[in-house]
Amino acid sequence: MESEILVTDLPGVGAATAEKLMLAGFDSVMSIAVATPAQLVNASGMSESASRKLIQAARGELAMGFKSGIEVLKKRETVFRISTGASGFDEMLGGGLESGSIVECFGQYGSSKTQVAHALAVNIQVDDPEAVAVYIDTENTFRPERIIQFAKGKNLDPDQVLANIRVAKAFNSDHQMLLADQIADLIAGGDKVRLVVVDSLTAHFRAEFVGRGTLADRQQKINKHMHTLAKLADMHNVCVYVTNQVMAKPDAFFGDPTEAIGGNIVAHNSTFRIYLRKGKKGTRVAKLVDAPNLPDNECVFKVTEEGLEDAS
Repeated sequence: MESEILVTDLPGVGAATAEKLMLAGFDSVMSIAVATPAQLVNASGMSESASRKLIQAARGELAMGFKSGIEVLKKRETVFRISTGASGFDEMLGGGLESGSIVECFGQYGSSKTQVAHALAVNIQVDDPEAVAVYIDTENTFRPERIIQFAKGKNLDPDQVLANIRVAKAFNSDHQMLLADQIADLIAGGDKVRLVVVDSLTAHFRAEFVGRGTLADRQQKINKHMHTLAKLADMHNVCVYVTNQVMAKPDAFFGDPTEAIGGNIVAHNSTFRIYLRKGKKGTRVAKLVDAPNLPDNECVFKVTEEGLEDAS
């Protein structure tokens, strides 16, 4: 088991090297096994050949090959779900937002993507008062006043709820990616992180990479960022909720022209994809457009002062 094997148990890792690796976030055998040689070279200063040997040794200590369906099913038993607060929304998602996955929510401004993020940060603490939510804010949208309202709606102590939310403002795409890398340090430091919010995922990338000539670089960078989030979700059984901006497809002559930013890179890296739009009489419509085990579906909900509720 991974918990029985320490980084210092790996061949060629002394106390000094182990300290450098741990400071860089490589504090478990699994984190080393899934790293690249270049990452270990930068973290520890060891040679590339030594890094490759270390990675192979780490992989040899872990069962990283094929598993039976029974073993995968057993791992799935550790999955938990976070309620949105609206029963119809939860039902559409099979009981709520699933841990160990990336949930992308895209829609136009005012479609309540951020409201959902605030609700999740509160609801994660309903069943577990020690649960921590990490909120990476790229558009200055986090509002503690809204958290207080939602907490009161769930009969929770607002101060305690706010104390269990770690907020950081990302000023550019590099800062955003750095913050995502640092979440593992929070977990290693004892924070019981159960939810990671990135609001929004693509705002900085969209602003910094302008024009078709920069599209490949932008997509590559987004891909790397989402791989970090996916690795975090899988290794630590965390639910990652990301909001995404949209654009109008110029070649769409019929139907809804709305399309999420980031193209196939974001779409393929997201486990679940939800399209939010405004409904009638102040309601919101959530449409599940992609899921590995659920059919396409939609629900109607409303956002009140106390949280998300069913529209009916």
